[in-house]
Amino acid sequence: MNDLPQDGRSLKARLPALAAAAVTVVAGLGSRHVLPGDVAKSAGDALYTVLVYCLAVLAAPRIRPVTAAAVALAISWAVEFLQISGIPAELSRQSVVARLVLGTTFNVPDLFWYAVGAAFAWTVHRVGGPRRPGVR
Repeated sequence: MNDLPQDGRSLKARLPALAAAAVTVVAGLGSRHVLPGDVAKSAGDALYTVLVYCLAVLAAPRIRPVTAAAVALAISWAVEFLQISGIPAELSRQSVVARLVLGTTFNVPDLFWYAVGAAFAWTVHRVGGPRRPGVR
């Protein structure tokens, strides 16, 4: 009998993450049309990690912000290092979605911009998220 209220709380907790993910996708795709080349690429890298952060919170709404940031950064870095293998480049030749998700070429500065994205998402979550004592 408590399933409905639990589901309501779960949905309420996930809505901000879902909205943030949607805004992040729009910002990431839009930045390519508005910003100059290198700036757009750096913004896209940071926003990629912000999106992964949003997806982590969406999947686990009670996740601590520091954990979500670590997960998002680890996934972003793992994808970047996977590019060394050439597998993402091959998949990207076959699919636009694969190109957007996996990229094509390893680039060391991307690692920095992923960290910027994780720090940004963590900061926004800490400042604008729900207040829970002791959560970092």
